[in-house]
Amino acid sequence: MTFTAVYMPVPEGYIGFVEEIPGANSQGETLEEVRENLREAVQLVLEANRELAEEALAGKTVEREPFEFASS
Repeated sequence: MTFTAVYMPVPEGYIGFVEEIPGANSQGETLEEVRENLREAVQLVLEANRELAEEALAGKTVEREPFEFASS
């Protein structure tokens, strides 16, 4: 699956976000910097969501398995 990154110039440089991942946004002085920062932001959002899920499911019986999604 491919996600969509959106970049916008602002007086300070650029801001960017991933349309499909709420909370995945960043900024940078250059387009290259905001791209790099956005990759890190996505990683942090995914890690935070995993931690929240683990906390919510603590002590519960669950099954976990890899999940892949092929967009059409």
